[in-house]
Amino acid sequence: MAVAQKFNATTTSITAPIGGWNARDSIAQMPPTDAVTLNNLYPTPTDLQLRLGYTKYSEGITGQVNTLMNYSGPTTETMFAAAGTKIYNTGTSTATEALTGLSSDKFQYVNMSNIGGHYLSAVNGIDPALVYNGTDWIKVSGTSTVFGITSITHVGAVATLTTAAPHGLISKNQVTVTGASPAAYNGTYVITVTSPTTFTYTMASTPSTDATTMGTYSVALYITGVDPQDLIHVNLFKNRLYYTQKNSLSFWYLPTDAIGGAAVEFDLGGIARMGGYLQAMGTWTIDAGQGADDYAVFVTSNGEVIVYNGIDPSDVNNWALKGVWQLGQTFNRKCFYKWSGDLLLLTQDGLVPLASALQSSRLDPRVNLTDKIFYAISQAASLYSGNFGWQIIYYASNNMLLLNIPVNGENQQFVMHTISKAWAQFTGIDANCFELHNESLYFGSDGYVGQYWNGYSDDGNNINASVQQAYSYFDSPGQLKRFTLVRPTIQTDNGIPTVLCGINVDFDYQNQLGAVSFNPAVANLGSWDNAIWDTSTWGGNLSINRIWQGVTGLGFAAGINMSIASQGIDVHWVATDFVMEKGGVL
Repeated sequence: MAVAQKFNATTTSITAPIGGWNARDSIAQMPPTDAVTLNNLYPTPTDLQLRLGYTKYSEGITGQVNTLMNYSGPTTETMFAAAGTKIYNTGTSTATEALTGLSSDKFQYVNMSNIGGHYLSAVNGIDPALVYNGTDWIKVSGTSTVFGITSITHVGAVATLTTAAPHGLISKNQVTVTGASPAAYNGTYVITVTSPTTFTYTMASTPSTDATTMGTYSVALYITGVDPQDLIHVNLFKNRLYYTQKNSLSFWYLPTDAIGGAAVEFDLGGIARMGGYLQAMGTWTIDAGQGADDYAVFVTSNGEVIVYNGIDPSDVNNWALKGVWQLGQTFNRKCFYKWSGDLLLLTQDGLVPLASALQSSRLDPRVNLTDKIFYAISQAASLYSGNFGWQIIYYASNNMLLLNIPVNGENQQFVMHTISKAWAQFTGIDANCFELHNESLYFGSDGYVGQYWNGYSDDGNNINASVQQAYSYFDSPGQLKRFTLVRPTIQTDNGIPTVLCGINVDFDYQNQLGAVSFNPAVANLGSWDNAIWDTSTWGGNLSINRIWQGVTGLGFAAGINMSIASQGIDVHWVATDFVMEKGGVL
């Protein structure tokens, strides 16, 4: 008599998807250590870490923070936030106004220093170019004329200067007064305009009388040759400031080591064959055979990359065209980012390292850093390229390269671990812009500046993560399997998060787990001679949690589907055990 064959349960284990998010390959061809979806889990070379959260760093800001600017002084750093019509100093928990009366809060900026001091130069294509000198925000004037003075009076240390003719200045311009008597009236000052022929400034000391000798005044900080309001991008290259003029193929450059002066135009219209306008400029450090050298790289809106080498665009012997390449279209002024020994360019095709791209073809996307998430980045560029907020930033202390994606309703980040080159998607932190300040990472949001990757909660709220791991045939591709149990290996430091597991079979990756909740509860850390042996957690170390969860799935291939909710806990996912019963081929 024939005896019915019994199904025998077998177990196997698969490493957590440290290969990261794969949005390029067919789900039937992905390695099991990749993930079809990976949200808020950061793939390190050894495990997946639940992303850290954020805390509010500086509040009291009106509107969305669209630009963060870090001023690097000789001994200290100051971070400014631009929102609406104002620039705020974020040095305290409640931000303070540093500059008002702006028309746009979307700036490009660069730091530079010379014999006169340390400066931050910022432009937005609408307002006059700005310079911060460590004390004052100065609006750059478009004129350098010397003017006559009718009178100078004072109330205490505040002088009121009356001009011989309408001055044409605006508040926050900087002027130099010379030849006046008493001498206290002389100096370089940031002014406040009170009428077409008067302005005030604050002196270092109080003069004894009103001015008896008038002298003259001149604009101290200016850029001539181009309207400073038309400058929309700035870059520092070999001790010169280079500005991009909006809606044109021209860039303008200042004298060496200067923060103002007579700007000179260089028109790329005869070189950019595809037309469009100049989007941005970057500095690319490469080894040309005689040691490392900096190259000036310009990119147009239509994706033409124009590379020059030299130190003086006005000297044909010291400024040479190295080549013109066609890459993907650019849609954002913050499209360049200097990373390690390369220069990254953000195009509609993804993040392109120039060292590889200019030796390859645009038709070979494998050189892109975003190659493994090619379809996700391409779709994001198609849907959101018109939105403000695209930005690349490198957070070195956590081996993290972030690409901010300005999604309608809630911004998100595509994040790469720079050692393993594995990607993940972060959501839940609505960042409009990023900046590094004192070696920590900050972001601008609605009404506040937050510190990114700080703590184990999102400003006191749960961090939620989800993942669909790629599928495995478990070494028997033609054999049907019934999956009954899964057990993820989770390491934590201070409690147990909520972890809900399911399983998807035969490449169906719908998340059927629903929302998960978590109520914070700190674990009982063991104390010497009081803890229960083999039960309490040793303080200061990660403890291992393995809990079987029942699942239901019948198919040839399967992948774990998991949701996590946590707060106040450092969570790491290492591997997963599976229990299955193997059957036949039908």
